[in-house]
Amino acid sequence: MTKLLLVFFSTLSISAQTKLLSWNIENLGKSKSNSEIAFMANTIKDFDIIAIQEVVAGYGGAQAVARLADELNRKGSSWDYVISDPTSSSAYKTERYAFLWKKSKVKKIGRPWLEKKYHLTIDREPYICTFEYDNKQFTVINYHAITKNRQPETEIKYFKFLPLEYPKLNLIFAGDWNCPQAHTVFNPLKKMGYQPAFINQKTSLKKERVQGQYLASEFDNIFYSTVNFSIKNKGVIAFYKDFNSLQEARTISDHIPIWIEFSIN
Repeated sequence: MTKLLLVFFSTLSISAQTKLLSWNIENLGKSKSNSEIAFMANTIKDFDIIAIQEVVAGYGGAQAVARLADELNRKGSSWDYVISDPTSSSAYKTERYAFLWKKSKVKKIGRPWLEKKYHLTIDREPYICTFEYDNKQFTVINYHAITKNRQPETEIKYFKFLPLEYPKLNLIFAGDWNCPQAHTVFNPLKKMGYQPAFINQKTSLKKERVQGQYLASEFDNIFYSTVNFSIKNKGVIAFYKDFNSLQEARTISDHIPIWIEFSIN
């Protein structure tokens, strides 16, 4: 009986956690082959929610997300997905975001939205979606910053207003910031109790291996409220190790996926 109770409570503990993965999949669109889509699906299939940045805004982007969801559905679980409208920046840089989730683990609450209040100051305004698991809700803010040479801190500074904008939501900020978490622009969020899941973790791929190093910059991260969430586990997926060269790996993406496993306090 004691063993049965231990198994029961262990199962409860596991069910009260979920896994969120964030991935900038470079130019996710019609250029991605079926084998590349299948590789992506195998890479992310064990997670519950996927936040994707850099979906092509034009023809082929939404279709690529649908292809990825279809491939995931062949892996033993049922998945659903949503895709944002194109962001409101210039045509050269406009993109879409996407969320995919395992229906047996979480459910989507309401309709996701692009954050329009700051669309004039944030080139690719973030895509926001609320989910529920274990009868608790949390909201993921999916974001892709402007490139480093355009000074992403000039738009990241507006993120300190979002917890005030949505005081009733349990917010998680996930994406490609093109800026390391140590930058002072993140200090206001940190002072509000939002901490980076990753410190000194490089996430973008070099073009060529240099002195045994494959990764270039500390750009991707997930910020979470230490009051509202407990991080049980976290990690990155070094998918490039499955390829013979970085050039081959970069046909998938120039960023590696990052993930956290968390519970709501």
